[in-house]
This record gives sequence, structure tokens and C-alpha cells, in this order.
Amino acid sequence: MNRNIWVAGILVDERANHALEVQQVLTEFGPVITSRGGIPDPGRRRGIITLTMQATDDEKQDLENKLKKIPGVSVKSLCLAESTE
Repeated sequence: MNRNIWVAGILVDERANHALEVQQVLTEFGPVITSRGGIPDPGRRRGIITLTMQATDDEKQDLENKLKKIPGVSVKSLCLAESTE
């Protein structure tokens, strides 16, 4: 099973309304997430989360699809390195 290194950016509009749903998805994928950073800003309605993951293509795509089903959430990712296994 090839696990590539991915970086993903997540933009959450109306973050106060969708934070719980986003958190549930990220918790589900916790085993493949190696780092997470967030920019909370109470004065703005948007939230930005960055993830670094070591995941298969299918795991990465499943995470993205689940996040994109949440209203106001957009996700972009890129592969930094292919698996060396």
C-alpha cells in the first residue's frame, strides 16, 4: 500500500456553523494525518486549516470528498512526495 505525503488546505466558510462537522471528519482520518494547523480568527467568518498527511490516494480522496459534502467547505491538496515503500 503506497502512502504518499500530501499537503491539504481547507477553507471553511461560516466556520462557527460547520466546525463540529469538519472536526468529526478530521478525527475519522486521524491515523493518516501527521500534522494539522489552524488559523482561528473570531473576527472573521472563515477558518483555514492546513494538513500534512501520509495517505493512499484513496484515503486522501475519501477525506476530501467527505469534507466537500459539508456546506461552505473547500479543499485543495497536492502530493509533496510519492511513497518510497
